[in-house]
Amino acid sequence: MSKPPRNPGDDAPEPGPPLKTPAQTARAGAANPKDSELRASVRAAPAERRPPDKDSPTIIKVTGLHNAFGDAVIHDKLDLTVRRGEILGVVGGSGTGKSVLLRSIIGLQTPGEGTVEVLGEDMIDRTEDEAKNIRRRWGILFQNGALFSTLTVAENVELPIREYFPFLKPPLLDEIASYKIAMGGLPPDAGPKFPSELSGGMVKRAGLARALALDPELLFLDEPTAGLDPIAAAAFDQLILSLQHRLGLTVFLITHDLDTLHAICDRVAVLADKRVVAVDTISNLLALDHPWIQEYFNGPRGRTAAESYYKEGAVA
Repeated sequence: MSKPPRNPGDDAPEPGPPLKTPAQTARAGAANPKDSELRASVRAAPAERRPPDKDSPTIIKVTGLHNAFGDAVIHDKLDLTVRRGEILGVVGGSGTGKSVLLRSIIGLQTPGEGTVEVLGEDMIDRTEDEAKNIRRRWGILFQNGALFSTLTVAENVELPIREYFPFLKPPLLDEIASYKIAMGGLPPDAGPKFPSELSGGMVKRAGLARALALDPELLFLDEPTAGLDPIAAAAFDQLILSLQHRLGLTVFLITHDLDTLHAICDRVAVLADKRVVAVDTISNLLALDHPWIQEYFNGPRGRTAAESYYKEGAVA
């Protein structure tokens, strides 16, 4: 049996403050015409990492996953556990099935074998209504933002709200969209713009605002900093970290960005040999003798990212 759907007014898990309904959060933001406090919080000094307790409950559990396309086996007996409240980075070489794993978790790919549990719910062979109730509890930022080009930023953000809450009408929808856009770190004038009028970094933030539209517990990010310059990528990392702390989010993050892994990820899952070969902190991964892990983290770029991170006084 599927659990009752999470209402927009349900509280977020600790350590973040309780979430309000989209209407309440919108009105709170609208109370300040310039949204100055909200924007200041997402642009504030870098947030400190707060790794979750090792005994934190499991929010994603993948067991014995097998994915294949014809004779090409992508995953074989893959296991992965994600703890509530952590930022988990997922890395692997080209063709290791990072995106296929994401699609399997969110129900867009049906594995040949194995089980997938998300938020305590089995994701395999669910009816559309059951799956929809579960999807309501997460948000997804796809590669390149995946915004609808014929809709404005505000209209893109409103789409999931319209789907799940068709009774909400303007101007309340506009207030909610404005608040979510502010949460994404965008200026107020971004709402009426079309994706073609935005920079690459703004498109990512608009996609993030849409992913946050339903006050999710879980956030999936697929290569969020790909194509961004180093300054924009670092700012996006800090935005994710700030939102994770404020909202109590669990973040599943696919990335090739070594700086991102060092800066915000609590643990990193390594895909190789058709499975997850290790899940741990970067410092512990470095102690493993797996050839791909050593080449990735101890190669020239890996060493540069680590040196930059520790040079700034960060602590692993």
